[in-house]
Amino acid sequence: MTVQVGVITGDLTVTTTDQGDGTARVSIQYTGADEWYDLEGSPVPIPSGGVRFLHRAVLQAVREGGAAETPGARTPP
Repeated sequence: MTVQVGVITGDLTVTTTDQGDGTARVSIQYTGADEWYDLEGSPVPIPSGGVRFLHRAVLQAVREGGAAETPGARTPP
């Protein structure tokens, strides 16, 4: 589930980038496309396991599908 265009499926590329403020931005695109989209819930606090741990969790969520959102994102009240 992306912020900009909703659900995207198919061959995707995912990046998880440390923003230097304790959060990470998770972006996703159709592989080979120019446009990047923010995964719903991004930016997200970096967990104690670090950015690599977060990235693995993101990949697992995206592979499972079902309108995946960024793991660990804070849900608004």
